[in-house]
Amino acid sequence: MVQLPADQVRSAADRLKRAQGQLAGVVRMLEEGRDCEDVVTQLATVNRALDRAGFAIVAAGLRECLSQEGGADSLDTQKTEKLFPSLA
Repeated sequence: MVQLPADQVRSAADRLKRAQGQLAGVVRMLEEGRDCEDVVTQLATVNRALDRAGFAIVAAGLRECLSQEGGADSLDTQKTEKLFPSLA
């Protein structure tokens, strides 16, 4: 199990909270019957925010794994390779 540094956890949590707020905005837009193009544009923004948060978490986790005892040799390559496409 990888424990991320507190500053990385805070940063990722902040990104996810912003995305959560943006998603709530999309729900409101749908409920208000806003223009489809506006809704899709905002939804794309939420998607990018989630992608950035996910990549930041994975990058911080890899950095931690590589800095720990065993370094790159301790990484489960197959598991790591599966993480990246799941974010795309």
